[in-house]
Formats: sequence, C-alpha cells, structure tokens
Amino acid sequence: MSLSAAPILTAAELAEFLTERPQARLLDVRTPGEFESQHIAGAYNVPLDLLGEHGHEIRAHVSDPVILVCRSGQRARKAEEALAAAGMKNLHILDGGMTAWVAAGLPVRQAAPRMSLERQVRIAAGAIAAAGGLLALFANPLFATVPALIGSGLVFAGITDTCTLGMLLAKLPYNRGASCDVAAMVRELTKGTERSAPLTTL
Repeated sequence: MSLSAAPILTAAELAEFLTERPQARLLDVRTPGEFESQHIAGAYNVPLDLLGEHGHEIRAHVSDPVILVCRSGQRARKAEEALAAAGMKNLHILDGGMTAWVAAGLPVRQAAPRMSLERQVRIAAGAIAAAGGLLALFANPLFATVPALIGSGLVFAGITDTCTLGMLLAKLPYNRGASCDVAAMVRELTKGTERSAPLTTL
C-alpha cells in the first residue's frame, strides 16, 4: 500500500500499513481520559487543545508518516490543520476514528470506559436548552434566549467545525483522568520510542 495515495485511511488500511511501516507514528488527539479508556497500542496522546504549541517541535523531529486519531475523525481533521500550519507533511487521518477501528474488530488497549466528548457536548447542550425553555415557560420569558443561544452555538459549531462547549468540557477533571504529561509525550513521539502502555502521570 502507498500511504502517499491515501491521506485518509480506513481502519483496515491503517492496520495493514502499520504492519508494513512500524515506524509510522499514531498520534491520538483525544482527551487523556478518552485515551486512557481505550486506544490503539503504540499510540501517543497529545490532546488537540495542546497540540498547536508543540507543532513546530514535532515537525522538526518527525519525518515518518503521522496518522491522526480521535473518536470519529472530526478532531483529527482539526489536528491536521494545526500541524500543517506548523509546516508538517505526511499527515494522515484514520477515517471514522476509534469508532471505526473498534467496529472493524481491531485490537485496542482498554480500561474502564468513559463517555466520549462528543456525547458529553450533546448532553450538556440539550440540558442547557431544556432548562432555558422550562424557565421561559414558568419563570420569565427572557430565559427563551438561552435555548436560542445554544441553538445558534450549535449551528456555528457545525459551520466552522469548532466547538467552544467541547473545548470547555475537555478541561474537566473527568476528561483529564490520569493527566497527560504532554512534554514527555511529545519527546517520546519525536523519538519514536515504542511503549506497551500510555505515558501518563497520575
């Protein structure tokens, strides 16, 4: 398989490529909590919200292919933009993210499951909108601005492919879990050090 011809890889294509090119780097850009609960063996975890500040360091030391992984592929595309802005080439995305990898029956390292960030965003947005609607009905009509703002925010997130609520939720202790030592993780990524377990600090 020629990775240069496949900037977006299916789960099966990625599994085949990793067998052929073990020096390729898997860069998982989910939160440490998500990564801790389930990830592909050998992946490095640098959360999307911290990736930009390390882009130039990664570019300076990594010339092997880098495959970006998240839950569904959306955050991986944002990571691709951030690293491409730092001048990185040879970037690729796991199509469908971990969801597709697991659905294909491919192996993962797994701990206690955590709720995905995308699901948390849907729950939080729905709860805020519902609360605003109920308050508008029973307390003050001005509370109707709350669901209107939430709806507008979701439309904006869909158009721009950014989500402020998601970025805020990503900073919660629940999503951090065992905190990621990003500097150490980036050093391991640039060296290509193989590990049997995620590099985290408790």
